[in-house]
Amino acid sequence: MAVIEHMNIDPALLGRTRRLEKQLRDYVTITRKLVWQRQAIFFAATVLAASYYNASIAFSTYAAVLATEVVDHVMAFRVSNWDTTNAQPDRARRYLWWTMANTVLSATAICAFVFGLALQQPVGEHFTPLFFLFAAALFAAMNNHQVIQALILRLIIYGVTFLSIALLDIIRVRPPLDSVLWLHFFTTLFVLYFIIDCSYVFVQLYRANLRQLDRLTEEHRRTKAAYKVKSEFVSTVSHELRTPLTSIKGSLDLINSGMLGKLPEKMEPILAIAGRNSGRLADLINDILDLQRIESGEMTYRFKTLDVGELVLEAAASNQGFADNYGVTVHAEVPEDDAFPVRGDEVRLIQVLTNILSNAIKFSNQDGEVRIGCHRMKNRVRIFVQDRGVGIPEGARGKVFDKFTQVDSSDQRSVGGTGLGMNISRQIVHHHGGSIDYVSKLGEGTTFFVDLDLTPNYEDEL
Repeated sequence: MAVIEHMNIDPALLGRTRRLEKQLRDYVTITRKLVWQRQAIFFAATVLAASYYNASIAFSTYAAVLATEVVDHVMAFRVSNWDTTNAQPDRARRYLWWTMANTVLSATAICAFVFGLALQQPVGEHFTPLFFLFAAALFAAMNNHQVIQALILRLIIYGVTFLSIALLDIIRVRPPLDSVLWLHFFTTLFVLYFIIDCSYVFVQLYRANLRQLDRLTEEHRRTKAAYKVKSEFVSTVSHELRTPLTSIKGSLDLINSGMLGKLPEKMEPILAIAGRNSGRLADLINDILDLQRIESGEMTYRFKTLDVGELVLEAAASNQGFADNYGVTVHAEVPEDDAFPVRGDEVRLIQVLTNILSNAIKFSNQDGEVRIGCHRMKNRVRIFVQDRGVGIPEGARGKVFDKFTQVDSSDQRSVGGTGLGMNISRQIVHHHGGSIDYVSKLGEGTTFFVDLDLTPNYEDEL
């Protein structure tokens, strides 16, 4: 059967097909989930009937019920493995007819079992078969309401059997209206109403859940569409801003370097501020682009075996110039007699260490020292960055790792930043299967640490 693509199918038909697919999947899920419960009930009823009535009738009807159970599970297996990526109305209808046909066979087998018991009993003593039938009808109302066509068919067959058993004695005896047999008949009508009412309640609850699911699905679709538009907008604007900003920043850096001649004394501080702010704006754009790539799953990683010790030394060396601007010394501590191999992306891990180091440097005191190093922790390696700066107050962990947040968010804060670096770092570390955290004491400093899994058999990989 040819698969009908979404673009070639009527929207109304597509909606009905999707709802039917959902109902069939829910139906077979319950069928498979309650298989042992149903079998226990069927077998117990069969043993009771065989013990007190005709055993051959009991076991033969039980065999018929088992046969319909096998058919149900064959269909459940096929529906569970049904690829519903594209709408397939013909297949959905075929599974529906299959469900309804087997429902007729299953309900008929159960009713044959029950009616066979009633025929073997004296007049007015049909409690056992009627109770079995009531239990079967209630079970169907509770668990087979996903496909309402099948539920209606089953309840009709059960209802006819209920009335047949109740009328059986009336036809045999032809009692007056004040006879207890007519009371049994009217009680049967009341039980049928109760079963129908229960079925209606379960169907309404299920349909309400389906409507809620449809609303959530539509809301999810709209959210994804809005998120896609937002991501594309952010990416486009950021790329468009980065090109002219690079030229502006380069020109300002060239002017501030004095290569174009000595600047007038009054212009120097203004151009210096412009240079610093253009750098901050460039960092913000780069961080926004990184965050957008991470959130959209477009961030690329090139994993290979790396030595963490070498990463630490490289990060310390590459950030020493930045530290000199703040009058801070970066000191690297890497054990010489140990190797720390991990599977990771060198560029991204250096980005993480640079984010942590730059924060440690900015929040350190003048003439302070920042230590960066690594050490083994069983089958993991810990990279640490320690400063003796202002520290982080308690309860600020959310601000440290959230987007566009800083611990000091006031207008008078002494250092700048995008508020994205640590959030990006956390996502990169998590993508490496690691963890990032910190310990801090206000006024005494902070230690950030990144834990990564060591690579097994690393001697052969490095």
